[in-house]
Amino acid sequence: MMNCSRQSRFLADTLLAVSVILVLQGCVTAGQRPLRGEADATALTTGMRGQDCCVMANAVPRQEAVAKTAVRLLGRSRVEVGGRRYPADCSGLVRGVYATQRVDLYGGLGELDGGNGVGRIYSHVVQHGRIHYGPAVHPGDLVFFHNTWDFNHDGLPNDPLTHVGIVEQVERDGTVTFVSWVSTGIKRYRMNLQRPHIHKTAKGRILNDYMRRKGRGDPKNMQYLTGQLFAAFGTVVR
Repeated sequence: MMNCSRQSRFLADTLLAVSVILVLQGCVTAGQRPLRGEADATALTTGMRGQDCCVMANAVPRQEAVAKTAVRLLGRSRVEVGGRRYPADCSGLVRGVYATQRVDLYGGLGELDGGNGVGRIYSHVVQHGRIHYGPAVHPGDLVFFHNTWDFNHDGLPNDPLTHVGIVEQVERDGTVTFVSWVSTGIKRYRMNLQRPHIHKTAKGRILNDYMRRKGRGDPKNMQYLTGQLFAAFGTVVR
């Protein structure tokens, strides 16, 4: 379900503050395997950070506009914003929505090898915004995930930064709702970082949606829920 685009592999930009080059990969289908060492370049923080999250932060008008634009696209199978069509994948969705606020999520990074996908967006946030783990989350924030599909085809959960969505709101129990593109189109998903291993409560309330498709031969430690696969939030517009 989360093999969410048809773009190529990429290398992420240099993190200026620490002068460390991150080699990342996006929510893409590619015929190429990752470079050696890619899986070790980004810490897989699934389910570890943000456990005290989340509460809704006060939003500025631009943040609210981003969230509302994303919600208006729910149910669509194509990503078309402001008269322009974007690739039908998770990175195309967030790029199109942010373009309505004159933010190019692929911009400002120079020439990268491949230069597409979730890793490029993550690198843009590193340079031009803020990566964080809550507890306060703004509507319109980006939310990144690891291991939503087996990018390098080795059967192991070692695939960093494979999916991205846009935060809509935070519910009273801390559950984050976000908008994202999946193989069936643009959908609303839920994530609760306080209870990341629970899909549904006894009363039927969904806390964490399934984000990775179960496969034959998955290792016993494979994780599938949004809260388990969470990587980080990103704030760009303020």
